[in-house]
Amino acid sequence: MIAFRGQIRTGRAPGAYGSAYVRGDDCGGMTISDNITVAQYGKANFTTIQAAIDTIPVNNNRWVKIYISAGMYREKVNIPYNKPCIILEGQGRDVTIITYNGHLETDTSATFTSSPSNVVAKEITFENSYNMAAILHLHYKKIENYAMPALAARVYGDKSAFYNCSFVGYQDTLWDVEGRHYFKNCTIIGAVDFIFGAGQSIYEDCLIVATSAGFITAQGRNSLNDTSGFIFRRGTVFGWEKTFLGRAWGPYSRVIFYETNLTSAVAPLGWYSWTYAQHEDKFTYAEIDCKGLSANTTHRAQWMNKTIPVNASQMMSQFSISAFIDQDGWLGKLPM
Repeated sequence: MIAFRGQIRTGRAPGAYGSAYVRGDDCGGMTISDNITVAQYGKANFTTIQAAIDTIPVNNNRWVKIYISAGMYREKVNIPYNKPCIILEGQGRDVTIITYNGHLETDTSATFTSSPSNVVAKEITFENSYNMAAILHLHYKKIENYAMPALAARVYGDKSAFYNCSFVGYQDTLWDVEGRHYFKNCTIIGAVDFIFGAGQSIYEDCLIVATSAGFITAQGRNSLNDTSGFIFRRGTVFGWEKTFLGRAWGPYSRVIFYETNLTSAVAPLGWYSWTYAQHEDKFTYAEIDCKGLSANTTHRAQWMNKTIPVNASQMMSQFSISAFIDQDGWLGKLPM
C-alpha cells in the first residue's frame, strides 16, 4: 500500500473553497462569439495556448472557442477565475497534448488550471510528465518512495465539462476541486489518489487506468449537507496491479460506481477509511449493478454500503445527470 507523504496537499482543504470561482451565466446562449486558433506551425493566431487565453477580456460573458491544432504543447495553462465562457478544442486527444513537469505542491504543480465557471474542453490530453520521468530515471523500479504530487489538471469552476479528454499522471493526476463537473468518454491515468477533491461530478463512460497499486479516488465531502461526490457511471476500471477504488479525504466521503466494468485490478477490500476510521457509517461508498471480474463485493470492507438502501438502483435517481449536476440545464446550453 502506498503511503501518503507529508507535503502534498498544501492548497485549501476540501470544502473550504468558498467563492473561489466566478459563477457565470449561460454565456449568451449557444452562439460562439469569437474563434481563436493556436498552432505550433503554420497559420494561426498564436503559438501557445496561454497567449490565446491572455487575450480574452476579463469578465468575458460570451463563448470564445480556442481551437488547438495537433502538437505537444510544453506549457502550464491557466484560465483565471474572471475569464469564464471558454471552450478549448483540440484536434484529437492523441495528437493535441498539453504537458509539463511541475511537482511537489498541489496548488502550483498542475499543468492545467481552470478556475471560472463555464469552461469546456474537448479532444485534449492534459499530462504531468514529472513522475513518468522519475520512472524512466529509476529504470522502472518501484517508485512509491520517490513519487510526488504532480497534477495534470485542477478544476475549480462550476459548470465545467470535459469531452473525450485524457488526464495523465501518477500521483494526484486530477484535482476535481469543487463545483459541478461532467466528464464524458475521458481517460484518467494514475496510481495514487489520482482523482481527488470535493467536486460534485459525474464521470460517464470513462476509462480509469491504475498504473500501479494505490487508490483511485480521495473524495473530500465534509458534512451531511455537502453536495459533493464522485459518481462513475458505466465505463471501466483497469490496471496492472491491485488498486483501491477509494479512500476517504473527508468524514462524509462519497463515491459511487454504477454499472461500471470492474476488472481484476480492483483490490478485494475495495475501500479504505484512511484517517477517518471512526466515520465509516457516514461514508457513501457503493458499487451498484457493476460487472466484471471484481464486481463481487463479498470481500469488501465490512462497512461498505451501509449507507445505501436495499433498492440501490432506485436511489441512483438522485445521482442522475439531471438531478445531481444539471439542475439548471447548463449542459444543454453548451454550444457543442
